[in-house]
Amino acid sequence: MRITAKHLRAQITALNRHMGRDDKIYRYDDTGRIVGGNAGTYCLSGAYGGWALERMAAGGGTGTVDVFGRGHMPARELSGLISAYVRGLDRTEDSLKDAAAAAPYIFDNQ
Repeated sequence: MRITAKHLRAQITALNRHMGRDDKIYRYDDTGRIVGGNAGTYCLSGAYGGWALERMAAGGGTGTVDVFGRGHMPARELSGLISAYVRGLDRTEDSLKDAAAAAPYIFDNQ
């Protein structure tokens, strides 16, 4: 199966939903002008024949941060990294839930 920009965008939309982020990269005023970025929103960057997952920087500006710090890469490679990233987030959430569920027993046994 060929991995396309459309496929990567769908993965990023799912990632933004998973994280409770707005899928819109920028905020606009009443006239339609960009007033800043939606901090924390993930977005796709394409350059040099490759792709990168970026995240809008905090502070309301329009800057981004390369999530994996590897620059632009082939679509298939980025797709795999995004999938692994989401699995890691899921496992972290599960671990936190398990720890919260175990906390009363930990403190009751002291």
